[in-house]
Parts: sequence; structure tokens; C-alpha cells
Amino acid sequence: MVSSAIYRYFPSRDDLLTTLIIDGYNAVGAAVEKAEAACPPEYYADRWLAGCRAVRDWALAHPHEYALVYGSPVPGYQAPVRTIGPASRAAAAFARIIGDAYRAGASGVLRPTPEHASLTAPGPPVPECFAPDAARIRETILAGVPDEIVAGALIAWSGLFGLVSFELFGQFENVVTDRAAFFDHAAARLGQLTGLPA
Repeated sequence: MVSSAIYRYFPSRDDLLTTLIIDGYNAVGAAVEKAEAACPPEYYADRWLAGCRAVRDWALAHPHEYALVYGSPVPGYQAPVRTIGPASRAAAAFARIIGDAYRAGASGVLRPTPEHASLTAPGPPVPECFAPDAARIRETILAGVPDEIVAGALIAWSGLFGLVSFELFGQFENVVTDRAAFFDHAAARLGQLTGLPA
């Protein structure tokens, strides 16, 4: 097919990009949903790690699609509203895990083991200016979760994609040898920022 033939199916470059972006978001979202659903519901840390692995596995198998949806913005392209739902699928799956763990009770389920206490020990308080952001996030995917866990979830979410991007775009070359093992370790630590057990 010659490149001009694409415009028989898509009226513009932006329509083609939107279709590809929606497909990419839906694919990674479906991968996370399937992976975390395969774990027992009360195994919150296992669900988290399974979802994280699904993101990494999908990215490594589809590097160009990952770069399109999580890489540098395409100059001149403005994503339409219809991309929001697909873009939220993976985040919603992770939020479900965090919310389920939180609702299960902070005593016991969310208490870190002694060797991991430093990872979830009280750190700097969440800035007061984050409260409106946390409230907005609670309206969509983290209902009933306090600000500090919303902040931890956002830190973990951005950390997860930072890890995947570093690996995919070559930043771990000559730095990390066993990337799968390092990824599991880092993903588990990121999960603890959200209150998930070790």
C-alpha cells in the first residue's frame, strides 16, 4: 500500500494517530486488566506486580506503539476527548488494586513488614496544594482514598512508566544486567508507596 492510500480510510493524519493511540491504550489496558485479574483478589501486592509486568511485557513486545502513547508528543497533534477512556484503562486497573487494599483495612493488610518499614515510614507530608488534585483524582479512579495514598499512587504510576521507558529507550544499557529482576524489585518498592504490602 502506498502511503497516500491510507487517506481513503482516515480523513487526516490526526485521525490516523488517534486511532493508533486508542488501540495502543486499549491494548496495554487490557493486558494489565487480564494480568491482575488472574491473581487472587486479596493478594494485592501480587496483583500490582502482575499489572506492572504486563505493562513492561507489552512495551517490550510493542515498542513503537509504546513510544507513540508514552513517548514524546507528536508535534502539532492534540489528542481528542475520546482518547481519555482508553488512556485511563491501565490506571483504573492499578487504582482498583490500591483501593481494594485500602478498603481491606490499614491495620494488617497495609502494614509493612519490619524489613520494609523504611519504605513506607512517614516521610514529608503531602503538600497542601495537592489536595485539589487528589480530590479530582478521587472523583475518577481512587474514590475514598486519602491524599497521601493518592500521591503515592501518582508517584508509583510515573515511576513505573519511567522504569519501562528507561529500559525500552536504552537508558539501562551498561547499567542493569538482569532487567527483569531489577524491574520486579523496583515495581514492588513502588507499590509500597501506595500502601501495598511487601
